[in-house]
Parts: sequence; C-alpha cells; structure tokens
Amino acid sequence: MLINRAFFRDYWQKKPLVLRNAVNLPETHPGKEALFSLAGDENIESRLVLEHGERPWEVHFGPFTSAELEALPNSGWTILFQDMDKHLPEVGSLLEQFRGMPRWRIDDIMISYAVDKGSVGPHTDEYDVFLIQASGKRLWRIDTDPEADRSLVANLDMKILQHFEAEQELLLEPGDMLYLPPGIAHHGVALDTGMTWSIGMRAPSAADLFQAFGEWLAEERGEGPRYTDPPLTARNESALLDAPAITRFCNLAAGELAFDGPFAEFLGHFLSRYRLAHEPAPPEEALDESTLRTALRDGAVLRQNPWTRMLWIRINTQAAVFAAGKRYACSEETAAALCDPQRLAHVSEGLRDRAIVCDLLNDGHLYLEREP
Repeated sequence: MLINRAFFRDYWQKKPLVLRNAVNLPETHPGKEALFSLAGDENIESRLVLEHGERPWEVHFGPFTSAELEALPNSGWTILFQDMDKHLPEVGSLLEQFRGMPRWRIDDIMISYAVDKGSVGPHTDEYDVFLIQASGKRLWRIDTDPEADRSLVANLDMKILQHFEAEQELLLEPGDMLYLPPGIAHHGVALDTGMTWSIGMRAPSAADLFQAFGEWLAEERGEGPRYTDPPLTARNESALLDAPAITRFCNLAAGELAFDGPFAEFLGHFLSRYRLAHEPAPPEEALDESTLRTALRDGAVLRQNPWTRMLWIRINTQAAVFAAGKRYACSEETAAALCDPQRLAHVSEGLRDRAIVCDLLNDGHLYLEREP
C-alpha cells in the first residue's frame, strides 16, 4: 500500500518523498487524441499554459478548437485538465491505491499533458500533492528551504516564483511518484511528450472556515449567543477594549467551536461541499425501498456519484453522513459502508437504513449500476 503508517510518520507534511515504480497505472488511459477531444468539451475545465507566447507564461482557458491545438508549437506548452477522476473512471480507479489517505482530503486528479520543455513554471502549492508520472519523462527540481525568497514575478497570468534555486533534481519515469508537502517550491519540466497525474489534497484556510462558519451559523442557527458584560465599574479609559473583554469575546467564539457544539456538524456540511465542481443531479424517477431491495437482489450495485463528496461524522454518539452539504442521519455501520466506495459496491439487499440509501439515491449522491 502506498500510504501507510511509515509514510505518515516520516513524510506527511514534513518532507518530500520519491517512490520508484510504485504506482500501478491503469491498463488503459487517455492519450493525445482523447485529451485533445476533452480539451474541446465545454464541460471540462482545461487550461493551456504557454511559456513563450506573446508574453511570458500565458494561460488560456478552454474549450479549445482542434485548429488551435494543432497550431501549437513543438515545445514549451502544457494543457491541464481538472477533475479527471470524475470524468474518466479509469483515472479515478487510481485512488484505490491511496486508501490509507482520508478520502475527504482528496480533491481531484489533474492530468498535465506536456510536450518537450513544457512546464507551468517554478511555484509552490498550499496543499499536499502526489505527482505521478503516467507517460514520458519529467525532471523535477525542488527547494525545501523555508527561508527562501518566495516573491512572485509581477504582471503574469500565473503565480511564478521570481527566485528559484533548486537543491535537488529528480527524474520521474512512468510509474514513479513524487510526494510534496505544502509550501515546497518545485519546477517540473517535460523532457519529452508525456503526462503527469497529480492528486491534490483539499486544505481550507482559516479564512475559508470562519467565513463559511459564520454564514452557516446565521442561516442554520440564527444569531446565536451574544456578547455580555461582566459586572462593570466606572473607568477612566472608557475607550479601552481591555483584556477581560477580549477574553469574553474569545470565550464566546470558543463556545461555538467546542467539539460538542455546532462546529462538528458545520464541518460535515462545509467539507462535503468544499471546492465542489458540480451539483449532483437526481434521477429521472425516484426509487422507493421496495425497488431498491429488488434491484440489489437482482445484482445491481450501489455506486457513488463521482461528482459528490461524502464523509461521515460521529455527533453526540450518533452518526451522520454528509453528501455535498446535506446531512443524513444513520447508523455507524451504514455510514461507514456508504462512504467507502469499495464496501458500498458489496452492499446487499440486507443493508440497514434502506430509507437513507433511497434518500441518497434520489438526491443524486448514489446511483445503481445494473448489469447489462
């Protein structure tokens, strides 16, 4: 298994790691023709990065026409495709090799298709990333110096580091993987035509959390408790916000952030929606428990909608599944099964909490895959 206790102990959010020939790539995956076709799809987020266009480091957003792609030079460009794990099941199957990772932390698999000398420039990411070489060769140069200058080149379409001095170089070939913690400066350059698949990890900032939490509190719970004064006495410095008042404000906020308070439920709503690209669509016809039971008995398999995000939380000794921001109360056994794609596929008609399963199906978070 790629992700194990030793990895978390020695490398996770600590230092880079290279694993040679460690990833089992799908037997079939998209090549140039398929990717160029995807680049013309308006439903797919794609970006073209030119290092030497009309100005340095240009970025253009898709969809792109065949004529535009065929007119590209022989070197110095890259096309990036987001959410390929949702669009292409064969790419999404790669995530099964990362079962040791909390699934709610995984954002997407991005495919980077680059020709010779193609790159997106030296930069840093504010999240963990696994860089997997799927075809061709790419030379990665990295700098782990926490004191290095991380200022950006001005007036560019992209965040490119103004100063970058690599402390090591790593050549990745098909099947090799490079893990990078947040904040590590890196620069990957294609040595020939090839693909790099990157697994990005969701990492909301404190600003993301507090802004979303305040909005959620106001919508779900009203104004909540309000600041109150301790016994007051007349004072000379009437405009001073003193330490006791600041402490009471801290306690007011901390009360909402307590483990047994609303914050845990908010996290379920927030993280299951964070960076959600599409809203799950319900089926054309609603299913009831009888229909579900019959379908499972006849060999149908439950699957997660690849565009939804599901996780579960224990809240006050009870379990709840959260899918794309919506809460579904159920047993721990059901929650654990529903949120694990492998276990979900082996759920039978004897599953408890079938009403919850029907709700998830009718809201578009699950679907039934029937035998042809």
